[in-house]
Formats: sequence, C-alpha cells, structure tokens
Amino acid sequence: MRSFARVVVAALALGAVLGGSAEAQSAAQSRYTDGRASETRLRREMEQHDASLSPESLLRRIRTLVEAYERMSREFPASGYMDNALWQGAMLAADAFLAFGEGVDRATALKMFSLIEARFPTSSLVPKTAAPIAALAEPPPPPDPPPAAAPVAATAAASAAADPGGGVVELAAIRRDVLPDALRITLDLEREVPFHVDRLEGPPRVYIDLEHTRAVEAIRNATIAVSDADVVRQVRLGQQDDGRTRVVMDLAEPTRHSVYALYDPYRVVIDFERPAAATPASAPEPAAANESGGFSLSRQLGLGVSRIVIDPGHGGHDPGAQKHGLAEASVVLDVALRLERLLRRHPGVDVILTRRDDTFVPLEERTAIANREKADLFLSIHANASSRATARGVETYFLNLTNDPDAERVAARENAASAFTMGQLSNIVETIALNNKIDESRDFAGMIQKALFATLERKDGTVLDLGVKQAPFLVLLGATMPSVLAEISFITNRDDAALMRTEDHRQRLAEALYTGVLRYQQTLKAAPPAVSASR
Repeated sequence: MRSFARVVVAALALGAVLGGSAEAQSAAQSRYTDGRASETRLRREMEQHDASLSPESLLRRIRTLVEAYERMSREFPASGYMDNALWQGAMLAADAFLAFGEGVDRATALKMFSLIEARFPTSSLVPKTAAPIAALAEPPPPPDPPPAAAPVAATAAASAAADPGGGVVELAAIRRDVLPDALRITLDLEREVPFHVDRLEGPPRVYIDLEHTRAVEAIRNATIAVSDADVVRQVRLGQQDDGRTRVVMDLAEPTRHSVYALYDPYRVVIDFERPAAATPASAPEPAAANESGGFSLSRQLGLGVSRIVIDPGHGGHDPGAQKHGLAEASVVLDVALRLERLLRRHPGVDVILTRRDDTFVPLEERTAIANREKADLFLSIHANASSRATARGVETYFLNLTNDPDAERVAARENAASAFTMGQLSNIVETIALNNKIDESRDFAGMIQKALFATLERKDGTVLDLGVKQAPFLVLLGATMPSVLAEISFITNRDDAALMRTEDHRQRLAEALYTGVLRYQQTLKAAPPAVSASR
C-alpha cells in the first residue's frame, strides 16, 4: 500500500510538470491578469471609500482576492507570475490593514510575505519584503477619508519598500526634447520613487503621480506651455495633500505614448509619438536571393515583412545578467523601446513589443505572442555575460542545435528562466529539427550582426565581431517566422557596461538593429502595411 506521503509527493511532482506546460502557463497568466484587473477596481474603491460607512463588504471582496492570489501561487508553482501574485496579495492585505485597522489583514499580509521566500527563494522580491514587514510592525494610523484623486499604484507599504531611506524626493526639473518621431518629456528626480501613470480622455491627457515627491519652487504648481502643439499643449504640476506630485500633460490630440525610467541620474521619461508625414508606397519588387545564392520558399512565394515583434529579454523577477550597476532587463528594454520608435517611422511597418515595462513574460509566451499576432519577424534582444571580465563583442543567434561550447554556455544562461521539463525534451528537439525557417533566420541574423558590428566599430575600433551562431534558445522555439536573438554587448565587461549606461550608446544600438531589420526586409518583396495591432 502506498503511503499518504508518497501520494502527496507524486501529486506535487505531477503538479510541477503540469505547471510548466504551455497550457498551464497560459492559464496562470490569465488568472494573474484577471486578478490585477480586480485589484485595480478594489483599490479604487478603497481610495474613494466613505469613512462614515462600514467597510465590511469591501473587506470581504479584498480578502477573497487575496486568497485567490495565494491559491493560484499553489496551483501554478512553475509560473513566473506567481511570486508576483503573492506579492500583490500581501500588499493588498497590508494596505487593507493600514486603511481599516483589522488585525486579520495584518496577519494575512505577514503570512504571504513569508510565503514569497518559502515558495520562491530565488525571487528578486524576497529582499523587498523586509520594508513592508517592518511597516506592518507599526500601529496603523487612524483611518482618514482618502483624498479625491485618481488611483495610485504604489501605496503605503509599497512606498516603504521602494523608498527605505524615507524623506521627500525633489523633482528638480522638467525638460522637453523634440525628436524626429516623438516629443519627449523628462522628469529629473533626486532619486528613484514609485510612480503611477494613467490616461484620460475628454480632453485627452496623460498624468503621472510621483510618490513622496515635491517639485522645486520654480515649477511647483506651475503650468508650462509647450510650443510643439502638434502633440502636447501644456504640462501642469500639482502638489497633492498626501505627498504626491501630479504631472499632467494636456494633449493637442490623442496619440500613443510610452513611459520608462532611466538611471544615473534617475529620471522618468514620457515619449509622445508625433504624426509622421504620409509617404507614397513604392511599387513591389521581387525578392533578392538569400546569402547562399538561392531562393527559400518564402522568397519564391513573394512573402514580405510588415509586422515585427521585438522581445526585450528577461524582466520582472528575472533581471538577467547583472554587473557594474546594470541589469540586463532594463538595458534591453530601453534599447527595444528606442528601436520601436525608429521602426514606427518607417512606412508599412507595424511593431509589437512582448513587454513594455519591468514585467516577467515566460520564454514560451514570447514566441506565442508573435505567432498570435501573425508576425513576419521576431527579434529578441539580450545583453551578454561571461565569467571572463575581458570578454566583449557582439553576436547574433538563430535557432538550431549546437556543439559550440560558447554557444552552449550562452543558451544555458538565457534559458535559465524556462518552465520546460525533461519530459518535453524530445518535443523540443523535434521542433528544432523541423524548423523550416532556419535559412531565413540565418540570413536575418547575418544582417543584424553586420549592422551591429559596423555601427559599434565606428565608435570603438576594438569591438569584436563574434559572428552569427546557432543554439537551442527556447525563446525562439516554435516561432513560425524568421527569428533571431541578438547579444548586443557584454554587460560583464567594464568598458561595454560604461557605454551601455549612456543614452547615446543605447540609441546607437537601437539604430544598428533598425538598420539590420530594414536590410533584411529590403531583400524580400515589399509587403503591404499590416493592420495595426496595439500592444
């Protein structure tokens, strides 16, 4: 007779395997996304709650969602979203305690913070639990009616985690830069702060709330006119009673925008897309021969490129390589956003990003996004790492098996976040062996590599061309279009890291990738513009 312990172990093992399947990953992501949507609504209710009314109904719904976060972390232990689920549940319970003062929510929050380390000991969220736990040790302030303001992303406990040093951060300046394809608003801050961004219509405007922030006297509560009225009419600042500074950008007309943070020094950047002049489409031309002198099936059929998926590697609890004060995930996201802006200037090109902020996206979901969106190209951007501090250069990969030790090492590092299991090995190998886009992916990789090396060599004659290589990168697995992975520099090399810390170099990298993409596109028949897909 099998013991109860063995039955439990077997069940847990089966759950781990199932948790790593593509179906389970999709279900986990869906559950987590639904949870965040519910949380946003509940937090809005918390902020607008009338202190003269009983919070019983609201608390009951909050606790139900907190339990759902904890339950999904047990059901999908292999999903990269689940440490975040525990964190969101803990923060929601903590903020319920701080708002309404009921001890059961404090106990729940402390329990869920401890579960993050117990279930996900390698998560980057583990060290962040200390500050909110300490905050929960203090008696809650008496509940006051919250100010009538838009929902704030980071609340009391989150602020403690993000700003352990305490104190008010100074918003020193607001700068405006006119770029060929965008109007850039830059908020210069004394140091990093939590912030929340939202968009409103009627009239169209984007606002950003900066926690624990006070603008310098020269711009406090100011209204700053912007001369480039084709995008932003004016920027308004307001100091909120709870220590937030709100920056509102009134738009001349609705337009797309992106928001990201930069470091050393810390600033928040908001880019608004500027309208581009219409360009007449040129007559289609036949595809050129590929690098081997032949014509692949794609070229024989006259297939073109119009929709491109850009994949900034890593993100969320998976920061990638870290060295010299840089994290791979933030560097490649910045380069990807710059590349997107360059590509959107090109007629007939539609661009989709797998992530736009510091969010974890499972490896297998990245190519799934490209397949769902019917993309024509997939470009994954990474920064390299090596145990040899002198290693440097650029290299580009396409999907295939390899016996190159260096390629094996890079693949092992980049595949570390995979949720695949040993039971899926034969399917993975078969998928790689049956990949019918190898020739086109090799050509695409060659053009990306040439553009990267040529661009960087003009600035630094010592950069090395490490060439085009093949390796079994899981982020490229299953892509139905030509797909490559570019290692844009070594983050572990002091000189490369110093360059990657600058905006000029990141723009240079984006321009090199842009050149490679366009060169590949131009070897194929010109394709009609894709129907725009917002992501």
